[in-house]
Amino acid sequence: MSAELDIAGRVVGLVRGLAGAGAEAEVLAGHSAEALTRFANSAIHQNVADATTTVRLRLHLDGRTASGSTTVTDADGLRSLVERTVAASRLSPPDAAWPGLTPPSPLRPAGGFDEATAAATPQERAERVRDFVRAAGGLETAGFCRTSYSSGGFANTAGHSAEGRAAEAAMDGIARLDGADGVSRRASGRLADLDGAALGVRAAAKARAGGRPIELPPGRYEVVLEPTAVADILDNLATFGFNGKAFAQHQSFAELGAQQFDDAITIVDEPLGATLPFDLEGTPRDALPLVRAGTTTAVTHDRTSAAEVGAASTGHASTISRSWGPLASNLHLAGGPGADAAAESGDGPTAASARALVARMRRGLLITDFWYTRVLDQKSLVITGLTRNGVWLVEDGEVTAAVGNMRFTQSYPQALGPGTVLGLGSEAISLPDRWSGVRYTAPALHLKSWNITGNASG
Repeated sequence: MSAELDIAGRVVGLVRGLAGAGAEAEVLAGHSAEALTRFANSAIHQNVADATTTVRLRLHLDGRTASGSTTVTDADGLRSLVERTVAASRLSPPDAAWPGLTPPSPLRPAGGFDEATAAATPQERAERVRDFVRAAGGLETAGFCRTSYSSGGFANTAGHSAEGRAAEAAMDGIARLDGADGVSRRASGRLADLDGAALGVRAAAKARAGGRPIELPPGRYEVVLEPTAVADILDNLATFGFNGKAFAQHQSFAELGAQQFDDAITIVDEPLGATLPFDLEGTPRDALPLVRAGTTTAVTHDRTSAAEVGAASTGHASTISRSWGPLASNLHLAGGPGADAAAESGDGPTAASARALVARMRRGLLITDFWYTRVLDQKSLVITGLTRNGVWLVEDGEVTAAVGNMRFTQSYPQALGPGTVLGLGSEAISLPDRWSGVRYTAPALHLKSWNITGNASG
């Protein structure tokens, strides 16, 4: 039994003693440890590490619900948590939406856990930073290398218990030359998979190819989006489209059973191995197909949103799921034939994952990355944002000029709708999000149309 599972069981025992047999309670004791090595001006300037054990209790008593948490895990701290939460429940309004507790449920087999990543040292992260900086060949560089480890134990008064652990590594860096930035990033469950030199070569190649950009007029352009840009699409689809709360409130574009995407689009949430094998409510996680060959097949639910629509929880409860909704955090967009993990290459601005798609484009844009994306209309998921870290004009299958950054306004589901996807890269690349434990795996995408609404001048 892990230390976290022992803590969770002790809290359940305290609830039974202090609140009585009628109380329903669920407890997650989670330990998280994150270490981050940052570099700027081609030198490491910060190495930080943080480790915290947090105990979260949700209690339903006499028709009322309250939650509490603590990082004090001795006997007095745990007893105080239960006493405070019991008192808060008596002051809370009636909770007609209480979905009940997760019954005893077996966990799905998870992917291998990498002990070396969980125990990674500052030296090991620094070695990858060194390799990135050297491979950039004298260009100014900045970024981070991160490792994280999480373990957790869950117990509730319905007799369900579970425990698990996960590890993650990520690297994200840019190289800069005369105001042009090139980016390269990667995420994995194993630090050994991160090749700082390969990432540095790729970032530097993009920076060198980004000089003397031209401006193009607004309009609709055929585009090849590299995986770094596709990750933003997946992030927004997860947050606003496949969100079970938004679906229950009719604020999502998702229509279950409808052909809403091109036949080439298959999207699966694949959390096992990337995060704990159960969610905040103890529901076991498993692979969840959200889109199969263009047809929307599911949205993500916690127990509350699932109860609203007569469905079952998909294992996506979190500390924010009752307020923001349950979110997928490990979306995988399947690549084209022969999809595999891609090796970065340094021969110009086009990564291996996009090269074959660019060769098929008569006239359009190669876009590396999106940033500062914001929702204009949630129901249709119209997004406005900016390109970043490299845009190029493609003519007759060849990159002919760098292009200044541009603003776009585009419905993401519409851009991936039936008949709009001209191709997918064969290599799916795992990319880190801002938060540890969240990543997106995607190939490059060749799309028929992308709505550019402004250029570098305004």
